[in-house]
Amino acid sequence: MELSRLSPPKGSRKSRKRVGRGPGSGCGKTAGRGSKGQKSRSGGNTRPGFEGGQMPLQRRLPKRGFTNIFKKQYAIVNVRDLRRFEKDAVVDETALVGAGLVKGKRQGVKLLGHGNVDHALVVRVNRCSKSAQQGVEAAGGRVELI
Repeated sequence: MELSRLSPPKGSRKSRKRVGRGPGSGCGKTAGRGSKGQKSRSGGNTRPGFEGGQMPLQRRLPKRGFTNIFKKQYAIVNVRDLRRFEKDAVVDETALVGAGLVKGKRQGVKLLGHGNVDHALVVRVNRCSKSAQQGVEAAGGRVELI
């Protein structure tokens, strides 16, 4: 056996269909597109979901739910993130922004109870979970809602 004598098995390799190359090719004249109509034209096709003018499925089905445009976007801070502040420090929104914990568009800060803090702090936030409040108070600090 030599590399120069290797060839693929009979019937495994098929030449591609060359459309629009005359009547002898068996696919000339209309090039397999049929005659007349939108899909026979160059560049002529329909958008996804088009049903020939019938009301499309995505418009026939009922819609549910809505987006509340008045929803408040709170910046989320966990209790474990408060470890970086000094003992007895007052932690408010400006302190959190300065520490890099809060950034971007927001309508307030919400404190969540993931993790724990080992020293007393005074935390001033807009919203607070019960577990977060218990975590801060267990370390000797307090949470003030503004």
